[in-house]
Amino acid sequence: MNSTTSQFLVRDTFTAAFVKNFIVVLLLLVLNYINGSLVATFLRNQVFYEDPRYILFIHMVINDAIQLTVTITLFVLSYIFYAINVSFCCFFILVAVFTTRNTPVNLAGMAIERYIAICDPLRHAQICTIRRTYILIGLIWFVTVVPDITDLFVTLAREPVSFFHTAVFCIRSNIFKDPVLLYKRQAFDGLYFSLVFFTLVFTYLSILCAARAMSTDIRSAQRARNTILLHGVQLLMCMLSYISPSMDLIMIRIFPSQILEIRYANYLIVYIFPRFLSPIIYGIRDKKFRRYLKRYFVCKQCSSEVQHEEGEDKMV
Repeated sequence: MNSTTSQFLVRDTFTAAFVKNFIVVLLLLVLNYINGSLVATFLRNQVFYEDPRYILFIHMVINDAIQLTVTITLFVLSYIFYAINVSFCCFFILVAVFTTRNTPVNLAGMAIERYIAICDPLRHAQICTIRRTYILIGLIWFVTVVPDITDLFVTLAREPVSFFHTAVFCIRSNIFKDPVLLYKRQAFDGLYFSLVFFTLVFTYLSILCAARAMSTDIRSAQRARNTILLHGVQLLMCMLSYISPSMDLIMIRIFPSQILEIRYANYLIVYIFPRFLSPIIYGIRDKKFRRYLKRYFVCKQCSSEVQHEEGEDKMV
C-alpha cells in the first residue's frame, strides 16, 4: 500500500469517526432537550406531584437521560482515546448497566399502576399512594443495582491492584472478565425479562377484559390498554440489550471487516432509539402533560387556555 492510499484511509477513518460521534452527540442533545422539557414541566406543576404514574414516568425520563449521557460519553471517549483507564471505565460501565436495567423494571411498575387504576379504581388511591410510589422507586434501584454491583466486588477480589491502573477498550467483558459473572448475568437477564414480560402481558390482558366488561369509561380503558401495549414495544426494544452481544458476535463473523459499523448500528438501535419512545408515550401522547408542556415550551400565551382545561379528564 503506497503512502497516498494510506493517508486516504486514515483520513476516511477519521471522517467516519467524526460523523458517527457527531450523530450520537446530536441525538443526545435533542433527546436530553426533550427530557429536560418534560422534567421542567413536571417540576413547575404541583398537580403532577400527586399522581403516581407521572412520578414513575419522570423517574424513567431522568434515568434514561443519565443512561444516554453516560453511554454516549463512553462511546465518544472510546472513539477518541480507544483505551481508557480501568477504574474510570468501571464507573461508567456500572452506571450504564444500572440505568439500562432500570427502564424495563420501571415499565413494569407503570403497567401495574395502570392495571390498578382500571381494574380496581375504587382502591387505586388507597394502594397507589405517593409514599408507596417512592418506595417502589427505591425497590427498583435495589433490584437493579444489587445483582450487578457484585461484579465489582468479585473483580476487586480476583484482579491485582495494578489492573485498575491499566487502560483497556471500555466494554463490560474487558473489565468483569470472570466467566462466572457471564453466567450470572445471563441468569439475571432471563429472570428480569421473564418477570417484566409476564407483568406486561398480564396487565394488558386484564385491562383488555376490563374494557370489554365496562359499560362506562370504555375510552379510558382503551387508552390504558394502548399505553401498556406501547410499553410492551418499548420493553422489547430495551430487551435487545440482552441479546445484542450475541448478535454482535454473529454479525462480526459474517462481516469481519465491518466491526465498527456493526457496533455503531447496534448502539443506535438498542440504546438510543428506545429512549425516544418515553417522551412520546407520556410527554406528547398524554393530553394533560401535553397541555402543560405546550404552556411552557411552545406557546406561553395559551396559559389561560391551559387553566381552563385543567378540569378535563386526564388521558390514560
